[in-house]
Amino acid sequence: MRSKLIGLAACCSLALAAFAVQAQAQLKHGHPASYTVQRGDTLWSIAARFLDKPWLWPELWQRNPQVQDPHRIYPGDTLSLETSFASPVPQLRLEPGIRTEAAPIPAIPLDELQTFLKDVRIDDIETVRHAAYVVALEQQHMGASAGEKLYVRGLQTLPGQHWAIVRPTHLIRGFDQDASGRVHSKKGHPLDADARMVRTDWSEDAREDGHLLRGREVGVELDVVGTAEALAGGDPASLLLQSSSEEVVPGDRVIPVDNMAYDPVYYPHPARQAIPGAQVIALSDALAAVGRNQVVAISIGRLDGADNGQTWSVFHPGARIHDPVRGGSITLPREFSGHLMIFRTFAHVSYALIMDGTAPITLNDELQPPE
Repeated sequence: MRSKLIGLAACCSLALAAFAVQAQAQLKHGHPASYTVQRGDTLWSIAARFLDKPWLWPELWQRNPQVQDPHRIYPGDTLSLETSFASPVPQLRLEPGIRTEAAPIPAIPLDELQTFLKDVRIDDIETVRHAAYVVALEQQHMGASAGEKLYVRGLQTLPGQHWAIVRPTHLIRGFDQDASGRVHSKKGHPLDADARMVRTDWSEDAREDGHLLRGREVGVELDVVGTAEALAGGDPASLLLQSSSEEVVPGDRVIPVDNMAYDPVYYPHPARQAIPGAQVIALSDALAAVGRNQVVAISIGRLDGADNGQTWSVFHPGARIHDPVRGGSITLPREFSGHLMIFRTFAHVSYALIMDGTAPITLNDELQPPE
């Protein structure tokens, strides 16, 4: 995952969208009567501060009609926290906050998410293994940039067709548990970590190599490095590289352009039931932990019941410690770490945004419905 998408300034605004709230929000003990919006706030972050269930931020919005568009709240706006959130939405008595010259706090434009919406894809390994690939570049160069020719093998194309140039970066593998809950590799070796799914560096071999992390291949993460237009068919076919985020090199794959439309806003809603094996499998540009406004990959996708806007609670597994009195070992209770919201799904993997947190979120943290 690329670094340019990390630390998005207002990521939580992704979740701002209007919809009717059936559940009832509860205010945290000791809440103030009102709150003045500060620079960098979103309704989610305010709700996380004052509500027991921050994904119910639309109820906060409904009770403050001076906020006509939740995608545009302003520093200086005053939000009421006085009315009972256990009662029906009352007639609002609020005065709008003083409008200053400060710019509104907008929702995130989609181009700020393009690395995970457009520049990264996940395909199954057989698709990647059999995809057309760049075999050579114009004048036998080592790398190609926009305006140069590519020669591609295995591509059925007509002149004028457009293609995406992608580079495999990581292989995602899944593992099965035995009756005791231990996770094993395909060779039967128990894994050291409590991983049900892992993301490892891609290699062209990608076959059985004796490594303990060998498991069933769930998918391959691909970086989209360019787009090209076919000049002539054949084997190899000739393509003109039209744009590139980095140099295209021999071995890069050539696949259809992804023309899927992406959600302009996201409707946050809690996951309704647990999905076995749901956990964090990759961190965005971090080795150990991530926090609010950062992106993670999780081990569930649309075929598992994941969908855009789905909100999960994240728990860190309890540590295994020695019992100093009775002897032996004991597992401590798991610890709540925060909430995340899914914003892009694949078959068995999704990308999610960390919406709030009380502790760093790490690899193998477990996901549970927030209720």
